[in-house]
Amino acid sequence: MKRSAAASPARPTMSDVAALAGVSPITVSRVMNGNGRVDARTRSRVDDAMASLRYAPNREARRLAGRKAIRIGLLYGSRFAGDLGQFLIGLSNQANVESAQVLVERCASAAEEAGRLASLIASGVDGIILTPLADTGHALAVVAAAGIPAIAVGCGPSDRRVGTVGIDDERAAYHMTRHLLSLGHRRIGVIAGAPDDVTVARRLAGHRFALDAMGIARDGALLKTGQSSYRCGQDAAGCLLDLANPPTAIFTTGDDLAAAGIAAAQRRGLDIPGDLTVTGFGDGMLATTIWPALTTIRQPGAGMARAAVRSLVRTVYRIQRGVECTPEHLRIEHELVRRQSDAAPRVRPQRSWETVTEV
Repeated sequence: MKRSAAASPARPTMSDVAALAGVSPITVSRVMNGNGRVDARTRSRVDDAMASLRYAPNREARRLAGRKAIRIGLLYGSRFAGDLGQFLIGLSNQANVESAQVLVERCASAAEEAGRLASLIASGVDGIILTPLADTGHALAVVAAAGIPAIAVGCGPSDRRVGTVGIDDERAAYHMTRHLLSLGHRRIGVIAGAPDDVTVARRLAGHRFALDAMGIARDGALLKTGQSSYRCGQDAAGCLLDLANPPTAIFTTGDDLAAAGIAAAQRRGLDIPGDLTVTGFGDGMLATTIWPALTTIRQPGAGMARAAVRSLVRTVYRIQRGVECTPEHLRIEHELVRRQSDAAPRVRPQRSWETVTEV
């Protein structure tokens, strides 16, 4: 007995993807094969169509066509700023679309980097994706020296032989600072990570540019730098809040630092955001698990992961075909997510003394 069409829905085809994306089937094929002649906007439409239709390429057909599955190594650490879960989901989904295999290594400290990288390289991966590590610059140099194509996600420094994917940190920080200024804040404290971290430096530059654009004088006493850790954030927030003229808002370069700032303020009996506004950067899980929930800059983890896999796969296939290629540097749009940790500065009544004139 034949099964009805309703009981056995047709699997989406490349033509279905093409029709939904408004392109030709050959364009879909080019996107899937990493062809560089397809512009970024068209690739995005095709990717969205594949995701909407849940289209997955026929692995067996690809095998018969002689296309070898690419093996991608991922090295990630605790400094990942954003939703790691969404990043890994995006990575897995795009790897499935590309018929690629992913090997994952976690790195907890700078001491582990060399060993973890050596393990990935020895496993025979075709390319490596790096996220912010304890010493990202060193990791980039090691990968580049090994002659393996690599792409760094959300990392500041970059070797010219290594591609990058991330948001425009300077523009995002400018966006957040202008938001604080639009609320009426003029005395804005800053808690930043290590000043030698290029990503941190870019965020500080964006913040300063926004102040300069509004004619707000910089005050060195309002800037506290250190490490991107919760403990450092607490210490820095304490210093800012103990100033004779404390800030009405605190801009931070990471969600961990923002959470620490909120905790330090609450221990002093301050209301967030009534007495103090605090903003973050990254929009990881912490941003919505603390109270009040954090106003922050969202880094689209899934989008960055998909872009990184696509770029790396394109690079690997070009190399395999003997085509000269240069690393891609891709920018993903950020989003300012407003929650409950920001508000206009509270206007406190000033004490006034009435002058009594005796007659």
